[in-house]
Amino acid sequence: MKASTQRLTLLLLAAALISLFSASCRNTIRSAGRDVESAGDHIQRATQ
Repeated sequence: MKASTQRLTLLLLAAALISLFSASCRNTIRSAGRDVESAGDHIQRATQ
């Protein structure tokens, strides 16, 4: 019984960590995309 409880705890911890990392990566990638787009807009304005 103890081994199954440990496995369940480990599985829940792993799921929580995966959720946390995927959520933070999505926001980071979205922010990086906005930064690149903004830089592109500034370059276009400078060349006109």
